[in-house]
Amino acid sequence: MSNKVKVLVHGTGFAGQGHAEAFRYAGAEIVGIVGRTESVVKQVAQDMEIPYASTDWQQALTDCKPDVVSIATPGGAHVEPIKQAIAFGCHVFSDKPLTADGSTSKELHELAVAKGVKTAFASSFRYMPEILHAKRLVAAGAIGEPLEVECISHFNLERDIPFGWSHRQEDGGGRLNNNFTHMMSIVTSVVGEKILSIMGEVRDDLGKAPIVEGVHNFKTRRDFIPEDINDPSLKWGESNVEWSYNVLAQLESEFAKKPVSVMFKHGGLHPRFNEDHIVFYGSKGAIYIKGHYGAGPLYLYGENNGGDAKEWLEQALPADIAADIPNVEGDTERNWRYLIREMVKDIEGEDVPPYQTFKEGSQYQQLIDLIRKNDYWVDVSKL
Repeated sequence: MSNKVKVLVHGTGFAGQGHAEAFRYAGAEIVGIVGRTESVVKQVAQDMEIPYASTDWQQALTDCKPDVVSIATPGGAHVEPIKQAIAFGCHVFSDKPLTADGSTSKELHELAVAKGVKTAFASSFRYMPEILHAKRLVAAGAIGEPLEVECISHFNLERDIPFGWSHRQEDGGGRLNNNFTHMMSIVTSVVGEKILSIMGEVRDDLGKAPIVEGVHNFKTRRDFIPEDINDPSLKWGESNVEWSYNVLAQLESEFAKKPVSVMFKHGGLHPRFNEDHIVFYGSKGAIYIKGHYGAGPLYLYGENNGGDAKEWLEQALPADIAADIPNVEGDTERNWRYLIREMVKDIEGEDVPPYQTFKEGSQYQQLIDLIRKNDYWVDVSKL
């Protein structure tokens, strides 16, 4: 019998297949996969040489007896499968969002703690190489005391992407669930993990999207955009979730005397004029990371940039960070492998740095509830 960590995957799309490959990369054994549609899950199992395929999650837990389950379905479908897995004593890796609201996320976190199982929450873009680089620079004092952080992104998503879970709040959709979770994770990893306060607003300016049958993989959904968007036979679904957000937060930092101010600006439907970017401003300099989710390159301003202190100078990625990057195409796939590698090592008893768990998944979902509630405006219309 294999001594490898045994993994059962829930979900057959982009995330399910990506999680399975990432666990294999970490040395684990994929013992089964579960999906909603029998023909699809059987085909994916055959293509990925996974020995067990089912549409019945509870039965699969009994049959496969996994050490870990990997939850790769939309966030609105996470609650019951995770509850059942925890009851079986399984460790749980879950994609974000953890659930569709703060109360159910908090419940899952408490259940996992009570059962004593390990959990991992995949807001995993904190493992982007230049984010790891920025974390090291801030800890080394390269910008002095961190003061402010600015996160700007505009994704210009197509308005006619087929209607699906990402358009529905109750299914875990929205840009807070699917973008803000990564951005908050990135900033806390660099500045400090303790979130002190938050406020914000959201907008849904999409309205509706075409309903198209046959979309099973999130990554290839653009292939299903109708050629004639004015076709009178098209059916439409109504979006009920945000496609842009503005959030302000304050974080505690061991490197700063006062709370660090953070601004998050994301326009899911808006075109970008300049590159998306993340900037960490400090008392003695600043770090600018170009590209979405801190893709890079990274520039350093100030007396520690190795040249003219009044210039933004590009900094080479340290060799040890470069050498530790999982070798796979795609930022999402690479970051999954990084986090899953840490979790598998932890399960096997190795010492690993702290990684995000259902504690953060629960916390982020409660933050999202507060931002969506948005009752922080001061009415000045009568002034």
